[in-house]
Amino acid sequence: MADDIETGFQAAIDAGKINGAVICATDTEGRFVYDKALGERTLLSGEKRPQQLDDVLFLASATKIITSIAAMQCVEDGLLSLTGDLSSIAPELAAKQVITGFSEDGETPLLEPPARPVTLEMLLSHSSGVTYDFMNPHLAKWSQKFNAPQEGQRRPVEEAFKYPLAFHPGASWMYGPGLDWAGRIIERVTGGTLGEYMQKRVFDPLGINSAQFYPVTREDLRARLVDLNPQDPDGLGLPVIGGSGDINKRNQGDFGGHGLFMAGDDYIKVLHSLLANDGKLLKPTTVDDMFQHHLSPEATTGHQAALASPMGVFFRVGIDTDMKAGHGLGGLLMLQDVDGWYGDHTMTWGGGLTLTWFIDRKNDLCGVGALQATLPVDGEAIAALKQTFRRDIYRKRAAWKQQQ
Repeated sequence: MADDIETGFQAAIDAGKINGAVICATDTEGRFVYDKALGERTLLSGEKRPQQLDDVLFLASATKIITSIAAMQCVEDGLLSLTGDLSSIAPELAAKQVITGFSEDGETPLLEPPARPVTLEMLLSHSSGVTYDFMNPHLAKWSQKFNAPQEGQRRPVEEAFKYPLAFHPGASWMYGPGLDWAGRIIERVTGGTLGEYMQKRVFDPLGINSAQFYPVTREDLRARLVDLNPQDPDGLGLPVIGGSGDINKRNQGDFGGHGLFMAGDDYIKVLHSLLANDGKLLKPTTVDDMFQHHLSPEATTGHQAALASPMGVFFRVGIDTDMKAGHGLGGLLMLQDVDGWYGDHTMTWGGGLTLTWFIDRKNDLCGVGALQATLPVDGEAIAALKQTFRRDIYRKRAAWKQQQ
């Protein structure tokens, strides 16, 4: 795979691996800007149109950083605290016990009370014990026995993620629906939907009007929806999550962990606001705090184990196994400088298999790369293209600097 965006991405388009891509990157002052829409999207009618920067993308887990911002606004407003007990706001979380296995006959789950309460900080950093059930064999078995979704059933966060904790709060790390729970908590303390809150407090201040949680019903957005095509006639974002749309079809309400759709040229505005620390969304001290390591020593050990595990390739989002990393309030956090690439305390995460973003405050650069994969998704090719974006955008910035 070529190591520059233009050549590598065009080769992938020609090979049928992707239909196109939307790439946006900028620095604080907006002096270096790299905005590029590549390839084509296909309408439901079969008509092909050039990919545009304002095409509406399924963000999947790239929703999480926006929910983190909304949660931190609630902390600033005094509605929530990072380290306080959430039991009065989310009693369902307080009632969760920790699963340790099953009885010898495999019928009865073995549960024990949590050693401490779940906090917002734990939810935002995936150290609460709230874990995706498909990532833990005990939880997978529990869900199959006690919480299997019925055909056509739509469930809110509380029902979709009602299974036990995978570990004691704060005692380890595993990726999960903590941001979905955080979204519900935001709704409870603000009295509206998560989408309404985000529009007023996150999107309006940045001039964004392209965001909607699943299902996308606004006709102006549906006309630009990349995932509304013959391969994905329901607009579920199938290629983003590897070909299955169940994650959206089964949801009822706004899921802060994965449910948002938005244009790429608007998403970069959110990243830029954090990069510039411009005060439009959060106080500068709050943003500084988001970019600190927020895991306890025990959770840090669990995080390192997860990064080194077979699933670790998904949790490392492009960094090498020998690079030091922690977790901030919104994504993976680099804990070292990498020559010619990410600076210390760069935050990065992604969405599904096809989207990746980063905010590098030390080197003053942020970016989002959203690939429009074809089905079936070639995961290896997509991963290589994301890495091409992550690396080449720094080379392009360096070349631009030399010309100044």
